[in-house]
Amino acid sequence: MFGLIGHSTSFEEARNKARSLGYDAYADGDLDMWCAAPPQLVERVTVTGLTGQTIEGAYIDSVFVPEMLRRFKTAKRKVLKAMELAQKTGIDITALGGFTSIIFEDMNLLREERVSAVELNWERFTTGNTHTAWVICQQVEINAPRLGIDLNRAKVAVVGASGDIGSAVCRWLQRRGVAELLLVARRPQPLVDLQQSLGEGRILSLEEALPEADIVVWVASLPQGLQIETATLPRPCLMIDGGYPKNLDTKAAAPGIHVLKGGIVEFWQDIGWQMMELADMAKPQRQMFACFAEAMLLDFEGIHTNFSWGRNNITLAAMDLIGAASLRHGFRALELDPAPQPATSLATA
Repeated sequence: MFGLIGHSTSFEEARNKARSLGYDAYADGDLDMWCAAPPQLVERVTVTGLTGQTIEGAYIDSVFVPEMLRRFKTAKRKVLKAMELAQKTGIDITALGGFTSIIFEDMNLLREERVSAVELNWERFTTGNTHTAWVICQQVEINAPRLGIDLNRAKVAVVGASGDIGSAVCRWLQRRGVAELLLVARRPQPLVDLQQSLGEGRILSLEEALPEADIVVWVASLPQGLQIETATLPRPCLMIDGGYPKNLDTKAAAPGIHVLKGGIVEFWQDIGWQMMELADMAKPQRQMFACFAEAMLLDFEGIHTNFSWGRNNITLAAMDLIGAASLRHGFRALELDPAPQPATSLATA
């Protein structure tokens, strides 16, 4: 059995979702009430893969909203209590989605071995980052040629390159043979370490990298006040929005700039669940975050272990394994729609 731990993208959305699910007390409660509220198992689902195999799953809402991010103790408690509920429910493998994964890593929740009277079994949980990294790489490989961008001649900027997903994407792009990697992140030393491990890549600021990049892979959250000078960007330019929340399309809207929501997959058939209805998916019955899909894939494959765990531990072999499983069981990476016509690019000159 697989599990998914998620949350709403805003307090307002969370209250609307609570009302639609019949949780009127939550819908009418203020933020302080939500901070104290326990996680809820809100939906069970049956999923049949492309091979005909059927698995059972459950969605747990952590009752966390982004407005709680500054309340560190609350954020930490929300994630741990949701994990406790998943384990007590008997779920074999559970994926942490959205901010729950970020909170887990940034607050180093691995130090927390117990929640109440429950000793957490870390092997029952995965961040889903390996599948997310593989999907983002697929989105680059599939969509760049449609824009006339030759990967073998392209400069690719990875924003958030030193993070778990970002470093994995860099290793995949290096193996794929892109012309040049442009490495961008907030902290300099992890970038230097990554550059040394890769044996290549130029470390640049965001302002320096964007005017050079034929492809930009964003795997970091965008600062609220960020302004992108679209006039300085190459044409065409493919931008994969792999951060959370996904709001790059509002920052880089311009002719010739093609923004794709990164780390999203589409299943081969409708699933019949409610959990993605408020997740801003174009096809909520089929589309989902790749991190969630990782838990489903691990259950399909009978790999009930912490497949994605810790920072910068993702290997190319693990990406290949989860990618093959993704295709086998009926997932495909979200693509640009409608498919644009190829255009002339400096990357193909």
